[in-house]
Amino acid sequence: MQRKIITTADGSKTIHLPELNEHYHSKHGAINEAKHVFIKSGFDHVLSKNGSDSLDIMEMGFGTGLNAFITFLEAEKINVPIYYVGVEGYPVALSEAKLMNYPEMLAVKEKQPVFDAMHQSLWELPVDITSNFKLVKRKQFFADITDKNGFDLIYFDAFGARVQPELWTIEIFRKMYEALRSRGVLVTYSAKGSVRRAMQEVGFVVERLPGPPGKREMLRATKVES
Repeated sequence: MQRKIITTADGSKTIHLPELNEHYHSKHGAINEAKHVFIKSGFDHVLSKNGSDSLDIMEMGFGTGLNAFITFLEAEKINVPIYYVGVEGYPVALSEAKLMNYPEMLAVKEKQPVFDAMHQSLWELPVDITSNFKLVKRKQFFADITDKNGFDLIYFDAFGARVQPELWTIEIFRKMYEALRSRGVLVTYSAKGSVRRAMQEVGFVVERLPGPPGKREMLRATKVES
């Protein structure tokens, strides 16, 4: 399948799959989307709500590593230890990752070695990217997730339901619900009604939030156990 590196509206790059007409990140701005959906609505929200001094995060769709890299930068600012699991069924090639311009666009070119280390680290093995950021990349399909009560936060960044509807089902969101601890949160760029209903069906309390540039709304789901 053909893969093109494109520049999004905020100057940051992403991967475009012309055959599917799908992008790894929003064409309206890869960095802007990541900061709004996953950092502001997820990372910042969970820290402020739960008062945690550390976070265990699982990303569904590790992709280019953008969400992991921005999470590292935000956690470093406030000295919060992070255990980060990136799940990816079809890993991005190292040669493609090297074409992403995220450290430059985020004005942290000195952190390029951190971004490189995230992509160069071996799959399936825990790696200390820094003393406060442990990364485990798992080459795994969403349907094979079996984690239980292990995470405070899930970044759900799969390809859209138009392209991969099987990733946005009750069965998958039940796995996400089970993987979260009580009061754990899942955030995603999607705001489809079918996605919201699937989340609610498995027990999530779901909020519609203002979306990133180019999208009117997004969803945040919280595991609330009686």
